Amino acid sequence: MNFDQVRRQYNNFDFDSFFSGLTGDDIRRAMGKNSLTQLDYLALLSPRAEEFLEEMAQKAHGLTVRHFGRVILLYTPLYLADYCVNSCVYCGFRVQNKLARKKLSPVELEAEARLIAQTGLKHVLILTGESRRHAPVSYIGACVEILKKYFTSIAIEIYPLEEAEYRRLIEAGVDGLTIYQEVYDRETYRRVHPAGPKRDYRYRLAAPERACRAGIRSVNVGALLGLHHWRSEAFFTGLHANYLQNRYPDVEVSMSPPRMRPYPGGSVPPVTVSDKNLVQYMLAYRLFMPRGGITISTRETPELREHLLRLGATRMSAGSCTAVGGRSGREKSAAQFDISDERDVAAMARVIYGHGYQPVYKDWQMLQRKVGD
Repeated sequence: MNFDQVRRQYNNFDFDSFFSGLTGDDIRRAMGKNSLTQLDYLALLSPRAEEFLEEMAQKAHGLTVRHFGRVILLYTPLYLADYCVNSCVYCGFRVQNKLARKKLSPVELEAEARLIAQTGLKHVLILTGESRRHAPVSYIGACVEILKKYFTSIAIEIYPLEEAEYRRLIEAGVDGLTIYQEVYDRETYRRVHPAGPKRDYRYRLAAPERACRAGIRSVNVGALLGLHHWRSEAFFTGLHANYLQNRYPDVEVSMSPPRMRPYPGGSVPPVTVSDKNLVQYMLAYRLFMPRGGITISTRETPELREHLLRLGATRMSAGSCTAVGGRSGREKSAAQFDISDERDVAAMARVIYGHGYQPVYKDWQMLQRKVGD
């Protein structure tokens, strides 16, 4: 059974009826379990569970400290190219936007890498728009070869690949994959992806599993909150992460709960997701997946990110820039979206220490095996 088959089991599920039938005792029972079922997780995402956020927070904090300690892994995104052939209605890189598109040359990439490395970071996430012509796998692999001189962990957030292509990048030095389904609801997915290869829902949905089969070390999944009802989107994200963790126990699985942010030519998100909603999502996910990572990006405000430190977060970005060449280039390209937390790595580290946690710059290194080993 693949994850699409898992998801389709809920095609005709009435979420509103399920939520309306829940009682306080149902929430308490779910919270008291050491191992939650799928419907227990959904119960903790319900409106009824909002009354129990404090109790959920206490348990979530304990589970996070038990499995991850008091540490926060820091990383930063690095945009290689912003060429894109998709028409995603929520993205500043969409093909219809008239932008001065850019792609980093080897010299420009070195300049960006040096500036990031000077902050002490050893984890970097490289991103591209979806254009195989402008950013083919060969180009991404060549970029990884350069970045290996500066970083011990290189993750990718690019267009979906075939299993053999993931394996090729893993052999080049990639050890992590972030890929958002964007929205798990099929009808909404079709509407917000009117044209381009990203319109293929099932191909994108299966991408994390193709990477797992190829030997990736870590996978990060998520839905872009604001496109559809957040409770069902959080539910399917958790089910997706749980499916991968159970099927590929050697892979480090995590999720991100990104909320829509302003972008060039953008509009107001169709669904409002409040800070309280985001907190409930994180807490429910932590109780459902005690060993699952939670990544919080600079989309969120400084105040909220600090609040989330104790509620289950395990990874945070710092010193972020969503423009190609935005750190070193004189002529910056357009940003994919606006960020909310503009603090640099040193400032973020001080904040983490101030809350009794330890920032981690490096927790993994890809060891190169010598011929004959």
